[in-house]
Amino acid sequence: MRRFADLYRRLDRSTATSDKRAALLDYFRSAPPEDAAWALWLLCGGKIGGAKAKIAASAELRAWISAESGVEPWLVDECYSQVGDLAETLALLLDDPPSRDDAPLHVWIEARLLAVSGRDADTRRAAVVRGWRSLDRDARLVFNKLLTGALRVGVSQRLAQQALAELSGVDVALIAQRMLGAWTPGAAFLRDLLSPEALPGDRAQPYPFFLASPLEGGPEALGALADWRLEWKWDGIRLQLIRRDADIALWSRGEERLDGRFPEIEAAAAGLARDAVLDGELLVWRPAETAPAPFADLQTRIQRRRPGPRSIGQHPARMLAYDLLELEGVDLRERPLDERRALLEALWRDSPGAHAAIALSPALAAADWNAAARMREGARERGVEGLMLKRADSPYRVGRRRGDWWKWKIDPLTVDAVLLYAQAGHGRRSTLYTDYTFGVWDGDALVPVAKAYSGLDDAEILRLDRWIRAHTIERFGPVRSVEAVQVFELGFEGVNRSNRHKSGVAVRFPRILRWRTDKRPEEADRLDALEALAR
Repeated sequence: MRRFADLYRRLDRSTATSDKRAALLDYFRSAPPEDAAWALWLLCGGKIGGAKAKIAASAELRAWISAESGVEPWLVDECYSQVGDLAETLALLLDDPPSRDDAPLHVWIEARLLAVSGRDADTRRAAVVRGWRSLDRDARLVFNKLLTGALRVGVSQRLAQQALAELSGVDVALIAQRMLGAWTPGAAFLRDLLSPEALPGDRAQPYPFFLASPLEGGPEALGALADWRLEWKWDGIRLQLIRRDADIALWSRGEERLDGRFPEIEAAAAGLARDAVLDGELLVWRPAETAPAPFADLQTRIQRRRPGPRSIGQHPARMLAYDLLELEGVDLRERPLDERRALLEALWRDSPGAHAAIALSPALAAADWNAAARMREGARERGVEGLMLKRADSPYRVGRRRGDWWKWKIDPLTVDAVLLYAQAGHGRRSTLYTDYTFGVWDGDALVPVAKAYSGLDDAEILRLDRWIRAHTIERFGPVRSVEAVQVFELGFEGVNRSNRHKSGVAVRFPRILRWRTDKRPEEADRLDALEALAR
């Protein structure tokens, strides 16, 4: 635990990416494999325990620290409110022990925490208190973060993979590929992860997805349109379809296998003329329609692990393929996009048995950037989010690498809404009210329609925080209702009808565009304006 606590402190105090990578290299080079595997798991967002096999809930931790420290429960809550981080609060409320337990990280996790996960409260409490009473403050902070699942320290999964690649000499793309999907931390996993040899499991894994960057401003700075390929920016779920040796797998960009959820896609994959790995978009698209169904329809399919005929009939899925990553076992990712597209089109022509649920995302043509801009402006009527711009000679890279692929999204829909509720943020914003709920008029009442927490600068956040504290009407736990007088312009990608929301609509990806100090609350928009936009 001590070695990992030292790494955490070093990462937390570093701002330069090169310093963080150096810290990771030093740790992975010296840590036992069992510890290094767990450190990788934690740094990449993995948590200890789970909802069904918990170690400790937040309320339990606060109650236990109150009993151990002698601090009254109300004062523990006040300390938590001021510090803003439960793990740090727990670490500060106890003195350092006269001697410390130097057991390694994997022992703390496997033998002491996971061993009591899901057991009775007394057993779990004893394990937690043992950690509090045998670790110094730095190690105790990390121990608490294992309990709360809040181990965020500015390290991306990509950065950890780069450190491992530099350490082992294994290509970072192969390391990223081997980490896709579910894996269990352990020395055996780390050994395979860093193996320079090809492993049988490599063929079962998808390739890491190449992600586009948002295009800010016009595309003229990209150079000649002839060097770029245009496609629609679909509003679905990114999908990688793998067919290797008659085995078929569907992987989402979220590294989740979707096998069984879309049997019509799997059946179509069996109709491909050759083994291949396709990259594309998963949508709900009804045969008689000229545009895909709203994203909400796709969500109903995602939630069903084994859909029945009725669900498939009401919400038929289709994959629009736009890239070919592998053909008959040959990795094509380093070849130019135009070559990969030509091979994809040839495979498509040879595979009529796949056409039932797999189609090609159309290649678009425009005379110049002005014509492309006009095409983009009509995207919303087509049920798409804008245009994708891809360099004709681009390889298929790993992660979000700027320069070759851009998403040129349409301007957001907007609405003027009234601030109704506010809640404190998390981490460094835990002492400020930064999470907001907004409403629009439905008759003479304001109904909530969106939650947003991004879009204001630091000065505006501070000014609004002071206003919220001075104009609170009621408190509901951590939430404050405020005087309904502040108007904000919100941007969002789309509106869907929703029975789960009191307003009857749900907006997608809401964010604050500006604080409308020039508007009175009665000038805010009405619910019927959103309903008219809903699909």
